[in-house]
Amino acid sequence: MLHELRTYTTLPGAIPDVLKANEEVGRKVRGDDYGVLEGYWFTEIGPLNQVMHLWRYDSFEERARLRGELGKVEGWTKEYVPRLRPLLTEQSTRFLINTKEIATPATDGNFYEYRNYRLKPGATKAWMDMFLDVMPVREKYSKNVGIWITEGPNPNEVSHMWAYKSLQERAETRAGVAQEDAWKNFAKAGGPLMEEMTSTMLMPASFSPLK
Repeated sequence: MLHELRTYTTLPGAIPDVLKANEEVGRKVRGDDYGVLEGYWFTEIGPLNQVMHLWRYDSFEERARLRGELGKVEGWTKEYVPRLRPLLTEQSTRFLINTKEIATPATDGNFYEYRNYRLKPGATKAWMDMFLDVMPVREKYSKNVGIWITEGPNPNEVSHMWAYKSLQERAETRAGVAQEDAWKNFAKAGGPLMEEMTSTMLMPASFSPLK
């Protein structure tokens, strides 16, 4: 299974127009016939003026085939794309291999934290093995949504996503897990393997499957 995380940077103030274009045209035209939409968010804390959307495919080959078919759909090429492109300043994509199935939160009304770590060359597997081992301790405080190893464009990266009801809940969760001996041991062993850490707070769009 392959996940593709697409990030679009928009003109300042254009997020509502991007979401409206998707709600009124993009989602109706594309549906889940050309890749399955897992989630669609806009940034709240971290890089601003961005939307991030996560798609699922069976393989790179299926992605290439489906995107080729989508490029032949007039509603996409003549309605959605011309409406969207003037609102964007940059596009990037990250290909992700999931290490566990996406876990949908039990209730809606969440915001999401997407964390991406760049590791030292060759350290990805070692870090991920330790992270998965300590996951039962971490999930005592909040349930994980997804964990991935990056396939491209940048190697030696891992990503993980979490859902919270509030910033207060997030702060309490992180304070609680920081007191766990198993987590302290993981941080001590895993920290030296990392080169860079980023965190982005995301709000789900009205049409996002993950809410």
